[in-house]
Amino acid sequence: MSSASYPITGAGLGLRRTLMGPLADHSPEQVHFMEVAPENWIGVGGRFGRQLREFTERYPFVTHGLSLSLGGPAPLDEALIHKTRRFLDEHRIRCCTEHLSYCSDDGHLYDLMPIPFTEAAIHHVAQRIRRTQDILERRIAVENVSYYAAPQQEMSEIEFINAVLEEADCDLLLDVNNIYVNSVNHGYDPEAFLARVDPGRIAYIHVAGHYNEAEDLIVDTHGADVIDPVWALLDKTYARFGVIPTLLERDFNIPPLPQLLGELDHILDLQRRHAGAQPASAPAGAEHG
Repeated sequence: MSSASYPITGAGLGLRRTLMGPLADHSPEQVHFMEVAPENWIGVGGRFGRQLREFTERYPFVTHGLSLSLGGPAPLDEALIHKTRRFLDEHRIRCCTEHLSYCSDDGHLYDLMPIPFTEAAIHHVAQRIRRTQDILERRIAVENVSYYAAPQQEMSEIEFINAVLEEADCDLLLDVNNIYVNSVNHGYDPEAFLARVDPGRIAYIHVAGHYNEAEDLIVDTHGADVIDPVWALLDKTYARFGVIPTLLERDFNIPPLPQLLGELDHILDLQRRHAGAQPASAPAGAEHG
């Protein structure tokens, strides 16, 4: 995916309802695009519905789904996918993304559960992604998620991700914080992980903060500032792939808007530093049409 084909550009911010007031009065120059979870807005009318419309008319938007449960054992929620398609069309959403995980069986599990890194899981997930794309009538990007257990592991995380992307023919929402979190929790080299990412499939990037439970256990919370090692990994990502649109996630402990804009300034500073860098070629065996 060339820089000209990214669905958005620059730096982005997740739109949370607590930010709608501070953002309503002005459009900060640091915010180039925004992201919402469609499940939080589908069917919302009244004041909040009007406010969302005002934002989607001012900014390019992407969506990041919470509950499609692409890896789950229960039947795919096609009713939700149809509702999501209408939402995407109504608000002219530039890119639709979901987690490469599952969160439901007979009921909602209220957490992102790890998909086993197995051949059978690759086929299961890829088939569900293809069906999702057929209903949405557009490609989606799936996010590499943080995980705390690797049941029935037959291959590495990046081998599993690449196989799913290839078989499903979908894109990747590259979460740099999750790479860092998993590298600590599971003892792998984050730069070696990056070296095996296919840059042609990256739609955009997530960066976020987390919580250090112990020296060898990090919990992905999106509730703190981005730390220096994650900024360094984002810097190395740009050095390898060139500048890619990057969104700051902050889901709780949301600070005053100027503090968030300061983190967006950091993203933009890194992007300016790497402007004009040539993206790396796809890893061997990762080419696609």
